[in-house]
Amino acid sequence: MLRSLFTASTGMYAQQLNVDVISHNLANVNTTGFKKGRAEFQDLLYQNIIPPGAPSDDGTQYPTGIQVGLGVRPVAVAKFFTPGDLVNTGNSLDLAIDGDGFFQVTLPDGTIAYTRAGNFRIDRDGRIVTNDGYPIEPGITVPTDATSITVGADGRVTVLQPGTVAPVEIGTIELARFVNPGGLRAIGKNLFLETDASGAPTTGAPGTEGRGTIIQGFLEMSNVNIVEELANLIIAQRAFDINSKAVQTSDEMLQTVSALKR
Repeated sequence: MLRSLFTASTGMYAQQLNVDVISHNLANVNTTGFKKGRAEFQDLLYQNIIPPGAPSDDGTQYPTGIQVGLGVRPVAVAKFFTPGDLVNTGNSLDLAIDGDGFFQVTLPDGTIAYTRAGNFRIDRDGRIVTNDGYPIEPGITVPTDATSITVGADGRVTVLQPGTVAPVEIGTIELARFVNPGGLRAIGKNLFLETDASGAPTTGAPGTEGRGTIIQGFLEMSNVNIVEELANLIIAQRAFDINSKAVQTSDEMLQTVSALKR
């Protein structure tokens, strides 16, 4: 009975984490470029009271034995980089990636971070930056007299200036691609950092070496499916209730045992 108490408690903790992940997904349902997570679990060690294949008293063999599990533990919160819906904004600095890849931005300490959120702005120096002021990598500066900005599917950025007919190229937006994007470290602000698990990025022009292309005037929204998350939330809640019921039942059995001496 003590074993069942601890086993059920691991189930309650696991479902608590599951609800935390689902809540995070739902909270970011309207976050640009957000990628949903999923809690994943493993069963814990087993107590082998009778190992499978052990000899029995009459010389035969136990075909299955008695193995009592000791609960569950969280093993990962996996990120899923499936594409989100594209929304037409008409803003020339709203960019979406059609396919694999990440935009690159430079953090204040010089570190390169990666994002799927393409809602860029122009700062006072004319640089293309994120909403937090992080410049895109490689850096692109828009002339102060530019009348329009065009970003091609291949990442080339051109502007029109007064007195000119032909567009002037001012830079190229490069994309980064990872062997294992699920291994990236999320740091908030729609940003990810490279890790040993993700592998080193391969950077280059959009549309090359498996990288997606850029669509101007669109934003990629969150890939969270509200109906799916609500269904998972109900399942997690019921699983928590069942495990708490197991704790309650074990406690009632212990009360019965302790009352035998009376």
